[in-house]
Amino acid sequence: MNRAERWLPDLLAGAAALAVGLAELRRSGEWGSAAPLLVVAGVAAAVGLARRLPALALASAWLTGIIQVLLGVDPMLTETLLAVVAFGCARWGRLPTVWLSGLSLPLSAGIAVLLLSPYAFYEALQVLGIDRIAADTYRDGGYDWRLAAGLVGFVLLATPWLLGLALRFADRSRASRRSQVAAEAERDQAAEIARLRDGQAQLARDVHDVVGHSLAVILAQAESAQYLEDVDTQALKKTMANIAGSARSSLDDVRRVLATTTDAPGSAARAPQTDLDSLVAGVRASGHEVVAAEVGTPQPMPPELAVVAFRVLQEMLTNAIRHGRRDQPVHVERHWQGDLRIEVRNAVPADEPAGSGGQGLEGMRRRLEAVGGRLDVRRRTDPPTFTATAWVPVRAR
Repeated sequence: MNRAERWLPDLLAGAAALAVGLAELRRSGEWGSAAPLLVVAGVAAAVGLARRLPALALASAWLTGIIQVLLGVDPMLTETLLAVVAFGCARWGRLPTVWLSGLSLPLSAGIAVLLLSPYAFYEALQVLGIDRIAADTYRDGGYDWRLAAGLVGFVLLATPWLLGLALRFADRSRASRRSQVAAEAERDQAAEIARLRDGQAQLARDVHDVVGHSLAVILAQAESAQYLEDVDTQALKKTMANIAGSARSSLDDVRRVLATTTDAPGSAARAPQTDLDSLVAGVRASGHEVVAAEVGTPQPMPPELAVVAFRVLQEMLTNAIRHGRRDQPVHVERHWQGDLRIEVRNAVPADEPAGSGGQGLEGMRRRLEAVGGRLDVRRRTDPPTFTATAWVPVRAR
């Protein structure tokens, strides 16, 4: 829609007001008088500007009134169309325009009463069809007509002004509701994005733990097979069987992890692996010596906490296999005293660089912090050892 099309309704409203004013001038016989024509033109201009430029419409209405007073033009019935200006100022005007238009209501009604003659008021009421009020207030030029005239003028202007104000507040209320709905939708979207990102990060940690541990075990078993005698086929077969078993277990574990990320029919997640002893047994099967100890009475743990304990021990053992010395045992201790404390200690080569631990340690920290646990990692130089200690709650917090 171009500018001319946007202004078309306002131009038609101004033209209609001008036609009404000219008809009134023709009826009253003042068609050829310039001063009444100027007042009619001012009213028409104010009506045409009421929607697009309410402040300018209010200024035009007051300018028309001043010209009318200066030129001595009697009040006209056409001026009741200034109610459109009152409506426009309250409906579309800025806050100063709303206040000024509201203050203009009693002021303009009072000025009109001062300029109005009893007969003109009586005639206007008759034109409006309010004969009873005309009869009660005129009373052959009685004194009470001015109060009635002021009230009628004020009502004619105040009613559309209040209507415009009500519509203005209704628009603001609808806009506020739309804004609130949009804000809630944005919050929901942000929460959903955060949930998806958390899910992706969790999936990445799970796959890292599963695949990293399995590859470390398989690598250790494959390396140990290099030192078997060529004639020892039984030992070689056993090693290959262990490698196949580790790979099969890893594949099954990956399937468990991926099953939790899909809603496809038939892909219900199977119970995740939480047997800590199976992790120790798997490392032993790879050829590493593991010294395991358990202190205290094992306690049942909620599934989510049992999974955390399993993944944390899995990553600890993976690091021990990858970075530890093969000729030294891996010490695994579990202490059931309040929280479950898991400690894995292994010897490391003296020239092993001390790093930050990479994604594995960071993943363990995130898992533990998410359930109220914590991780402590220490490296000692005499003798060169690496110790990882995790505290896992046995009850949900």
